[in-house]
Formats: sequence, C-alpha cells, structure tokens
Amino acid sequence: MSVTLAPKVDTAARRPTVPHRHRYLLWTLGAAVLIVALTYLLPPFRNYQLATVGAYLCVTAGLTVLTGLNGQLSLGHGALMATGAYTVAMVQEKLAGRGQWTLLIAVLAAIAVATVAGGIVGLAAARLRGPYLAGLTLAVAVVVPAIATTFDTTFNSDQGLSVYVDPPPLALGATFPYERWQAWLAWAGALLTLFLLATLVSGRFGRALRAVRDDEAAARIAGVNVARTQVLAFVVSAACAGLGGALFAVLAQSVSPGAFPISLSLFLVMAIVIGGLGSLAGAVWGAVLLVALPALTHSVTDSIDVSPAVAQRLEGNLPLALFGITLIIVMLAAPGGIASLRPRRRKA
Repeated sequence: MSVTLAPKVDTAARRPTVPHRHRYLLWTLGAAVLIVALTYLLPPFRNYQLATVGAYLCVTAGLTVLTGLNGQLSLGHGALMATGAYTVAMVQEKLAGRGQWTLLIAVLAAIAVATVAGGIVGLAAARLRGPYLAGLTLAVAVVVPAIATTFDTTFNSDQGLSVYVDPPPLALGATFPYERWQAWLAWAGALLTLFLLATLVSGRFGRALRAVRDDEAAARIAGVNVARTQVLAFVVSAACAGLGGALFAVLAQSVSPGAFPISLSLFLVMAIVIGGLGSLAGAVWGAVLLVALPALTHSVTDSIDVSPAVAQRLEGNLPLALFGITLIIVMLAAPGGIASLRPRRRKA
C-alpha cells in the first residue's frame, strides 16, 4: 500500500499582496493624518519649523533620486530652488488678490520653469562625469543668484521680491492659525512628492536609474538609453527642487539671492548622505536635519556670552561644522546613513 503525499503548498506565495501604489497611498494618507494631528498639538513656531521640513523634503527627495539612485552629483540644487521661488513671487505679483487658486497656478508655474532649467542642465550633465559634473552644477549655483542681482529692475537686486499669499480660507475659521495653514500647504506638496517618487522609482524607471548608476556599459547593453535616463533624472529632481523653492517663498513671503547661497546646495547633499543615500526615508531624515541643526546652532550661540560680531560669525560657520561632525559620526556608526539603522525583518 503506497501513500501519495500531497505537494507542499507555499502559503506565503498564495498570500495576496498589496500593490506598491496602493501601499504607498496608504502610507501617504497615514502620514497626512499624523501631520494634521501634529499641527493641532504644536505651537505656532514649531508649526512653522514643521512646514520648513516639508519644503526641504521636496528637495531632498528629488536629490536622492538624482544622486542616490542615478549617481549624478549635483551641487546646484539651491539655484533650482531659487528658480522656483522667484517664479512664484513674480506670478503671485501679477495675480495678487484674485483668490486662493492663484497660489496653485504660481506653484505649477514654478515647477514648470524649474523643470525646463533642469532639462537644460541635464542635457549638458549627461555628457559629463565626476568632478566635471560637480563643477557644472556648482557654476549653476553661482550664476543664478548673480542673475537676480544683476537684473535689478526685474528681481530687485539683493532686496529681493515680496511674495503675496492669501490668508487661510474662511471655511477654516476666521481665527485659524496662519502657521498651521503653512504646514498644511508645505506637507501637501511634500507628501504628494514622496508618493509620486516612490511610485516612479519602484517601477521600470527606477530600475533604469539603478542600472545606469551601477554600470553604464551594462545598462546600455541591456537596452537602457543612458543619456535619456540621466536627463530624465535631472528633470524629475529639478521639478522637486522647484516645488521646494516655491514652498520656501510662500513660507518666508519673500525671496532674495541671499536665501539661496552655495552653502545651501552643499547642505542639501550632506543631508541626503547623512539621512541615507538612495532612500526616500533618508530624504526625510535629511530634511529634519536641515531644520534641526541650524536651530541647534542658534541655541548654542545664544547660550554663549560673546560679542555680537563673534556670535554672527559663529552662526554663519557653526552649521557647516555641525553638519561635518554629524556626517563623520553617522558614517562611522552607519555607513548607509540614518535610514539604514532601522531593524531588519527576520526571515521565517
């Protein structure tokens, strides 16, 4: 008498899986609920800082895609942010007083202009590698603020432009805090950016980005258009930087060349390296650090009893020193960045 054993069924393989897009949508909705709840618990200044984190997150997420996933180093994202910020200022000046919808038009225009600028830079960057690419993007970071200073009749030189922003909608109440409204606007842009980027890089485009980063020759043999992939990566990253710059202009209600120095571009690169290069979770950590470390610097300078001139010099140089120290510590403790410290799942 023989006994026939039934084939072993892999229950894990039969378990229904949630598509990536649906999972990212659930994460986005959950994060939105958390942000809204936080804005009701935090005081006005903390809400403004939370809004600043959201604006930075748009930029760091896009830069993570460009540098971490595609391997192109950009030292000029501060200039792309300035492009978006000045576009918002000029469009809002033309459409001032016509309703809340004008802000959406201005932000979309900022994204479009920054995307075009990123496409132009990306076409040149696709032919360059290593220090030559870094030099090109660094030149962009120098030229764009200089343009704003030179054409003073249009950009008002070093004084910059004011950004007209309507108060919160009356449907939210006459006493609705403006800082809370700013946080909602900034994080609406940040969460939408994260959702779109996560969906984008989890598909075919993301695989092409990683293939080009790892080995251009092998990617070309596999049928990937290397130049087009690199240009598209720059375009996507520039659009995110334009959105971040537009949100910064809305938060500050002004824009000037001094708000986008070369050091800002350096801080952005250091932030995504510390947070975790190539990870959108690392981009979140990087955005938090971009707000937390300067705030810590300000607290340190306030606690030290020195002359105003020395305090001003410390406040100008101490953030870079703190970023450098943080970078060294994180690279020694976790070479993959802060995002790599999350606990790994055990295999069943």
